[in-house]
Amino acid sequence: MGINGFPKDFVIGTATASYQIEGAVLEGGRGASIWDIFSHMPGRILNGDTGDIACDHYHRYPEDIALMKEVGLKGYRMSVAWPRIFPQGRGKPSTAGLDFYNRLVDALLENDIEPMITLYHWDLPQALQELGGWGNRDTTDYFADYAYTVFNALGDRVKKWNTLNEPWVSAFAGHYIGRHAPGMRDAALAVQVSHHLMLAHAKAVEAFRQSGRDGQIGIALNLYPMYPASPSEEDERAARFADGYHNRWFLDPVLKGTYPEDMLAIYRERFNAPDIRSGDMELIGRNPVDFLGINYYFRKVIRRSESTDILQLNEVKPEGSEYTEMGWEVWPQGLLDLLGRIHKDYQDPRMVITENGAAFKDEIIMDGVVQDEDRIRFLQGHLEAARQAIAEGIRLEGFYIWSLIDNFEWAFGYSKRFGIFHVDYGTLERKWKKSAQWLKKFIEENGLN
Repeated sequence: MGINGFPKDFVIGTATASYQIEGAVLEGGRGASIWDIFSHMPGRILNGDTGDIACDHYHRYPEDIALMKEVGLKGYRMSVAWPRIFPQGRGKPSTAGLDFYNRLVDALLENDIEPMITLYHWDLPQALQELGGWGNRDTTDYFADYAYTVFNALGDRVKKWNTLNEPWVSAFAGHYIGRHAPGMRDAALAVQVSHHLMLAHAKAVEAFRQSGRDGQIGIALNLYPMYPASPSEEDERAARFADGYHNRWFLDPVLKGTYPEDMLAIYRERFNAPDIRSGDMELIGRNPVDFLGINYYFRKVIRRSESTDILQLNEVKPEGSEYTEMGWEVWPQGLLDLLGRIHKDYQDPRMVITENGAAFKDEIIMDGVVQDEDRIRFLQGHLEAARQAIAEGIRLEGFYIWSLIDNFEWAFGYSKRFGIFHVDYGTLERKWKKSAQWLKKFIEENGLN
């Protein structure tokens, strides 16, 4: 154990995603993704924003890596854009696309920053969407081929991988709620897509094992500790269902190789989905992860409702709590509760916080530095929860802050700022925030650089 309670090899890093920062959507032979199409649909994104330019990381990555190095970050979680590698989603890989990520990985390693690559952070090639997208079972095989190509190209240097980022969002926000690409509102399709994503995950893990590359592979799930709004039986039951919908529906197949029986019964009764074919669960079960990635932002407090939502529940916002610009409650205890629950219920898996961070207004600038004391308090609280989890024997191995730089925040466009570095979207200039200065000092004081 290092000083101040963190293991000496504990990784503190930052996280980003390709569509949110890269821009250069027409360069290097890149094909269109579902987010290119969705973001250009009128009324879908706040202010009509798109990721066409984003933060121009495609050209400015040396500058961004220099910022990481100056802070003392030892890890960088990034995603590869599938349509940069396969512009049509399949076929022959793009040399230009692979060259870009080769240059990026090399530059990270030259600066003593370890890359963690996410293969899928929501930018499905539009050509595959036109064949049915994640509703088409064939997409799981195309994903496995893409994954194998990336493992083969980068796996001699990259040792940490995520298959998918937040499959709940891809499935339900994208196909049931409709606020994310591809913008559909079909509950049965969303449930089927969730199963195809679990199949794609398992096939990618299998491809990694077959590639002969050494390293670790996991998945990043967006998870929420669930708290009933009252001790009533109705609220307790609603919180249990919410846990199944958000958490167990993905935790169980990833860590146990099965779907939770209560949720399977609900989905089959209401939607006659998912269609699970012979051999599917065997495939999922025989491809365990090396670690579980957890994206934690806030807790959910649940009350029973008679609404027409899938699970007939309402989320309650506790009075007196602090909330971020996203309307998310600041609740570090939830991270500790969540880690403890997974440790207990899923046989002590290795875990990494693959995302944690907050959006605030970031309006006050003094001496060229954005004064974001609220973000510093947020990070202090959650890093302290991580330290406490480690003290309690939980196998937590890293903490990646969302995000390195302000970026395209999906349906919110450029209106929400999560970065520890400020981006001027007119000039693309990067500017230090006080949180980045604080993090540099934190890393030094804890011997994590």
